[in-house]
Amino acid sequence: MINTTLWTALITPMKESGEIHYNDLEKLIRRQETAGNGILLIGSTGEGLALQDDEKKAIIDFAENLDISVPVMAGVGGFQIGKQKSWIEYCNDKVDAFLLVAPLYSKPGPVGQKRWFRELMDVAEKPCMIYNIPSRTGVEIPPQVMKDLSGHSNFWSIKEASGSIEDYQEFREMVPQASMFSGDDALMPFFAAAGCSGLVSVSSNVWPEETAKYVELCLEGETESLFPVWKHAVEAIFSAPNPIPAKVLLHHKGEIESSSLRQPLTPKEMKSLDQLEEADKEIKNWYKKINN
Repeated sequence: MINTTLWTALITPMKESGEIHYNDLEKLIRRQETAGNGILLIGSTGEGLALQDDEKKAIIDFAENLDISVPVMAGVGGFQIGKQKSWIEYCNDKVDAFLLVAPLYSKPGPVGQKRWFRELMDVAEKPCMIYNIPSRTGVEIPPQVMKDLSGHSNFWSIKEASGSIEDYQEFREMVPQASMFSGDDALMPFFAAAGCSGLVSVSSNVWPEETAKYVELCLEGETESLFPVWKHAVEAIFSAPNPIPAKVLLHHKGEIESSSLRQPLTPKEMKSLDQLEEADKEIKNWYKKINN
């Protein structure tokens, strides 16, 4: 399958007008490529549900034409099964993997979830990561559902973001052959101790090399230096609805032209830059120290 241990859930940079900023998008993609990080496009951090279909296609095409050396994963999220299947079919020859989320708002039970994921994996031609994120979908994916799906040829991995170490351990027990990824930057040290394969990260938008080192140390069990600096960093990067803080800090650091977001998100949710600036300083000092 795919051996990448860190996937960056990439933001979608925009101009003040709200249009996608492709020059900034290339810069962000190249930063991740230099760090060796896999790239997740059009996930929730990329404001996938706020983008028009033609914009999503244009982003995938743009990334494909960059001919980058790291794997690319496309987010698949919504509630219309036909639309999601068409999206997968469009991306099949353009990406390396898919991130599949439970249908939004409808809150299906186990039977409906299994049918949903099977139909999506049936049309996919690439490995699929199934994403448990009840805070966004409104429904938990039970471990038994994952077990029942695990025999599918395109079932590759699980992204666990319920915030529960107990849930993670249940998935590990029920589906031991699946690659497990933390969907929560803060829990990576704990998931790593319980045998996860890596992280799907928001923090790596801002700190690509630093987060790669963080994941490396977690997987090696060398976690002593991580606290409290990474706790502070993650608190800062989630101090407002994602991806507001990441965009605000990237703009402040001059990595993107604008911190613009699509409604209903707005950078005005950030009352102060102090927490973000302090976290950025701490991470820089930590990375410098750890590499000396």
